[in-house]
Amino acid sequence: MSFTEHDAAGVAILMWAADPSQPERLATPLFLAAAVAAMDVPVEIYFTAASVHLLVPAVAARLRASPRVDKAIADNLREAVEMGARLFACSDALQAQGLDAAMLMPGCGRGGAVQFMARAIDLRWRTLVF
Repeated sequence: MSFTEHDAAGVAILMWAADPSQPERLATPLFLAAAVAAMDVPVEIYFTAASVHLLVPAVAARLRASPRVDKAIADNLREAVEMGARLFACSDALQAQGLDAAMLMPGCGRGGAVQFMARAIDLRWRTLVF
């Protein structure tokens, strides 16, 4: 498979239905984030609703996408960040879920509906929702 030049300014991923209650949904968006980051395309992952719990290190560390997989979701998340993905937690979701920003993994920024929608309406960005 060959890659063609693209004019995308970046990819924004919204984690909405992909949350700790269904860990089988978590690996794919993080794999995709790492893959696009490896292609030197800026990647932003926005965590909203219950997905903000994934930014608490102990939560992601105990989750697996499948019982047949040894890799924790925390490993998938770390790999995406190491490739260059930037993480954003929705402030409203943090409040609704009873989480404090101090509980989140280091380097996680704040960004919610306004920031994600700014990416969605920017024709140079691509967006995915999980």
